[in-house]
Amino acid sequence: MSSKKHKRRNMIQQIVHERGGLTVGALAEMLDVSTQTIRRDLDKLCDGDVLRRRHGRIELAEDRLNTPFDQRAGTNLVGKRAIAEHVARQIPDGSSLFLSIGSTALSVARALGRHKQLTVITNNLSAAMTLSEEVSNRIILPGGELRLPDRDMIGEEVVTFLDRFRAEFAVFGVAGIAEDGGLLEFHPAEVRVCARMRDNAAMSILAVDRTKFGRSAPAYGGNIDTVDLVVSDRIPDALYLPIVETLDDRIVFAEGVMER
Repeated sequence: MSSKKHKRRNMIQQIVHERGGLTVGALAEMLDVSTQTIRRDLDKLCDGDVLRRRHGRIELAEDRLNTPFDQRAGTNLVGKRAIAEHVARQIPDGSSLFLSIGSTALSVARALGRHKQLTVITNNLSAAMTLSEEVSNRIILPGGELRLPDRDMIGEEVVTFLDRFRAEFAVFGVAGIAEDGGLLEFHPAEVRVCARMRDNAAMSILAVDRTKFGRSAPAYGGNIDTVDLVVSDRIPDALYLPIVETLDDRIVFAEGVMER
């Protein structure tokens, strides 16, 4: 098997695990190959006990399908909590902010639970519900189709919606960070939504745990050096120390802050 084919099949498994299930067409669009190529890959991948075809979609097998978003939300809890609490300290009561999709963004929403009079523009329904527990907050949501099991909204409707707003902060996560500092997502639609949040905010904050350094995803969303503040849990592997050095005082390692 060629290295390109091996890499693509590994990426398919990663994407399906992240999303829980999606169509052949969506996979082909993400990976920029034909649907025939994806189908040939799936012929091999579905021979095992991890993936299966169902109603025109590719999904995790029953014994592995356990709401992938909830699985992600339950990983590295200490690190995500430290990140979220540090981010929350940067945001005063009464602030306006964009809040992206993802489990780390949900952790930030939970850490903002003691804040009051926030104006939050988000496509992350779980975060919106968390922040709605404080009745002085104003929560603004886009219309469109709710993506399950992640409980978020993406697509051009969301980008158009975000054009109507400006905020003091944009808090967002990413699927992965490349060796050159590239910010990676699983779908171009996620890139466009996140880019619009960052463009329309006075300050951008990337909330990302160390497991995202070196994690692969097909859609490129700019470079980490354009972000105003990066908050991670711990210093990443040595391979990514040049990124840390470039960012200098624009990157914070929240668990170290807690230890001091």
